[in-house]
Amino acid sequence: MRKLAGVGLAAAALICLSGQAGAQALPQAGGQGQVAVLQGLDKVTAQISSIRAPIGFAVRFGTLQITARACVKRPPEEPPESSAFLEIYDFRQGGTPQLVYSGWMFASSPALAAMEHPVYDVWVLDCAASSTTPGGAP
Repeated sequence: MRKLAGVGLAAAALICLSGQAGAQALPQAGGQGQVAVLQGLDKVTAQISSIRAPIGFAVRFGTLQITARACVKRPPEEPPESSAFLEIYDFRQGGTPQLVYSGWMFASSPALAAMEHPVYDVWVLDCAASSTTPGGAP
């Protein structure tokens, strides 16, 4: 009976370990930093733009200033998922900057935590390692 209980506990532990959804942060050292790969839509012109946002540095998209605070990507053996924590401010002419989004966005479910803005849409595509310095990022 003890042997069966031990086997049951070991099986339960294996099931718990194999079912964990792990996420890993990409390296963030020097010029080899982490970049959140985003896409933006200007609803007025219907133009889609690629945005590479180095972690901790602000980038501009139209009147928006986007700062990626973190970007995590699951390991290859897990189901694919990338997510980024973004802070997005709108800098309209003559006004003070207004926080329009702060939170996690997920590549596999962009509508789960979407930014509500009348002119722009922004969503996460991936997390990548950057080979350029933050000042040289587009």
